[in-house]
Amino acid sequence: MPSYNKLVRDGIPKLITSQGKAFNTRRLDAEEYLRELRTKLTEECNEYFAAGSDKEAIEELADMIEVILALAEAHGSDGETLERIRAKKAEQRGGFNERVFLLDVED
Repeated sequence: MPSYNKLVRDGIPKLITSQGKAFNTRRLDAEEYLRELRTKLTEECNEYFAAGSDKEAIEELADMIEVILALAEAHGSDGETLERIRAKKAEQRGGFNERVFLLDVED
């Protein structure tokens, strides 16, 4: 039986069951959950960097958003609050749409 030892989406056990396979899981405590969410975000980032097409990149970005939303909740917040903070920062400092690359700043 292969070992995975990683955080998976909530629907994965049902998918495995539908394939007639046996599996073992356990529920993580809060500290473990936060640690594994961070590991999962790193995993999803690496998969994004390895994406070979725009379609694959978008899929990985969607996965990253899912993990980021779970992280927001794990930190006592939610996606709505996260979006408000993002929008406020964008209003104050702008986004990245203009592709500005800072070379240096004179002292």
